[in-house]
Amino acid sequence: MTIPLDASRVKRRSLRLPPALQFGCAILLISLFLALAPHLFAPYDPNKIDYKAILKPPSWAHPFGTDNFGRDMLSRTIHAYTIDMQIALYTTLFPFVFGTTVGALVGYYGGWAEAVFGRIVDAVVTFPLLVLVIAIVAVLGPGLGNMYIAVGIVYWVFYARLVAAEVKLQKRLDYAAAGRVMGYSNARIIIRHIMPNVIATAIVYWMTDMALAILLGSSLGYLGLGAQPPTSEWGVLIAGGKNYMGTAWWISIFPGIAIVTTGFGFSLLGDGLAELLRPNR
Repeated sequence: MTIPLDASRVKRRSLRLPPALQFGCAILLISLFLALAPHLFAPYDPNKIDYKAILKPPSWAHPFGTDNFGRDMLSRTIHAYTIDMQIALYTTLFPFVFGTTVGALVGYYGGWAEAVFGRIVDAVVTFPLLVLVIAIVAVLGPGLGNMYIAVGIVYWVFYARLVAAEVKLQKRLDYAAAGRVMGYSNARIIIRHIMPNVIATAIVYWMTDMALAILLGSSLGYLGLGAQPPTSEWGVLIAGGKNYMGTAWWISIFPGIAIVTTGFGFSLLGDGLAELLRPNR
């Protein structure tokens, strides 16, 4: 006996967002509000020094405590959202756009372009990513601008490798061959036919990569190669409290929690998008 399907139930099921996507969006919406308008949520000026409140533990007046200059850690942690969300976007936007473009061209045309790109990939993946970025920043000098340049020089390779592999697979399918038989230009086949089937994979990778970008930016800030004091940035805040872990643990702990929470939000968003865009969902 065949049980008839309720079309409305099937439609509601197909429109239901994955839980990971819902939780990821909720976390990132909160992070975005804090990043765009930190002054609405921070109770104090993040750089205001108060020598009467040095190293105060968490309290009603200072929920996250104060640092060695008497600055309110809740305000500094909230204002750090602006910098770290910028890091997540700026360090991955150029690699995403440039890497996707290069990967599409390499994957479609192959030949000598694929051979040259293969050597570039071998050169990049030979060394740990953080080591390469630190080396480039050390040459250019510390600062957020140079950090963006250093990450952009290296990061695009990973997007290009991912997209090239997907395009190489898609161009062998029947719809791409039909386009060539019909006389479509290579540009039209790539942009209008192949890329719509590839870009979702790159976007999912981009969302997940933003979590790694926050960790990378915080690591460089901790090492003194990213954002510079007195800028409110999570890595800088953690570095400022490393000498007080035994007596003022809150200086480093709360910015660390912010890093983990925001990175977790981007990871959930990437997982949720992957589930949402899965063909057999």
